[in-house]
Amino acid sequence: MNKVLSGMLGWMAGAIVGTAIGLLLAPSSGRQLRADIQGYTDQVRREIELAAEERRQELEEQLARLRGEIKSE
Repeated sequence: MNKVLSGMLGWMAGAIVGTAIGLLLAPSSGRQLRADIQGYTDQVRREIELAAEERRQELEEQLARLRGEIKSE
């Protein structure tokens, strides 16, 4: 029981110290960090949507060629 209690106290102290250090060394505020993350995820989502649209067009053209609707170049 003593080892378990000691381990739990050590874990809690480490979590508190780690959180405090993280807050002190954070390069920007929480609000700014959330805005940065949101901007990054929006950019990634747009890039994925663009890539998916380009691939969809390629596949549709390939399907049309296979069906004989478009002559291959």
